[in-house]
Amino acid sequence: MKREEALELLKTHVKNEKMIAHCLASEAVLRALAERLGEDPDHWGLAGLLHDVDVEITGADPEVHALEGAKMLEQKGIAPDIVEAVKLHNEEAAHGQERHKPLHYALAAGETITGLITATALVYPDKKVASVKPKSITKRMKEKAFAASVNRDTIRECEKLGISLQEFVEISLNAMKKVGPEIGL
Repeated sequence: MKREEALELLKTHVKNEKMIAHCLASEAVLRALAERLGEDPDHWGLAGLLHDVDVEITGADPEVHALEGAKMLEQKGIAPDIVEAVKLHNEEAAHGQERHKPLHYALAAGETITGLITATALVYPDKKVASVKPKSITKRMKEKAFAASVNRDTIRECEKLGISLQEFVEISLNAMKKVGPEIGL
């Protein structure tokens, strides 16, 4: 599936602009991670873009969110490894299945860190990701009350990719800066 088709599919099922922005941010992070790891940025980017395609259909119910999305993507002929990564990005819906491939870790950690970066940008006076420094993100990682719903352990799965937390923060932040205007940050 081409990116344009994927974006159309996402926008058909997701109407919330903030959720679309999250998916675009996740796409940017996944593309950057793919480049860093010698993987196909277009392929990994699709996983980031489409990982929450079912969020409104399922009401973000953690028991089924991602399972419906995986079914939808499979029916659309999306590559099996993307379907699997989408399914496994939500641990609660995975029902005992564990992430075990680089794309799984990249999607889970990458889409999760976008929430921490967004929350950090929103406390800046200009509310722009361009103003955020990597040090601010690593500092916020330690503040459990800040963006409390962001799972820090999931973000740390970047280490299973052989990427330190510091490097992961830098890669993710730089990726989001590239799409900042597009995502309203």
